[in-house]
Amino acid sequence: MGATGRPTGLEGTMVNIGLGVVFLAGIATTAYLLIDSWGGAYWIFNGVIGAVVCTLALLRERQRAWAATGGLAIAAIALVVSVVADLPREPGPVTALALCVLIGSALRGLPVPWAVAIAAGGLAVGVSTLASGSVVALFAALGWPVAVATGVVMRAVDRSSGDPIASVR
Repeated sequence: MGATGRPTGLEGTMVNIGLGVVFLAGIATTAYLLIDSWGGAYWIFNGVIGAVVCTLALLRERQRAWAATGGLAIAAIALVVSVVADLPREPGPVTALALCVLIGSALRGLPVPWAVAIAAGGLAVGVSTLASGSVVALFAALGWPVAVATGVVMRAVDRSSGDPIASVR
């Protein structure tokens, strides 16, 4: 761990590998369940959306603002497409998890105006998803407060540990 308590080097890589394994397992499981229940090729749409947002979550340390903004935009577009095409509502469970990672990371490390904008975008996607009334939508929406709380707590921990970068934010 670095001076700020953040995983660095090998530790950060191991965190991302673990997260990547969870994402891959989630995408594969969701695809299997969608093929079994929904049929057709919807699982491809869900898998592609999940894979893109998960990739952004894994690359979040490089460009937090753009990764989070991109993830939210892709989730919002997928939500609109799913409504128009009468598909199960997006974001799917793995995409929702990746959005939580992106939102928490943004709140932890971005300047306050960016962090608030990302949190607001996450809330908008979560509330829009709730309109479908599905259990998956509820999971996606409930992830938002967890991501916000986690990001804010981690930000406070970073500041209290003497992180020189956090003190400028």
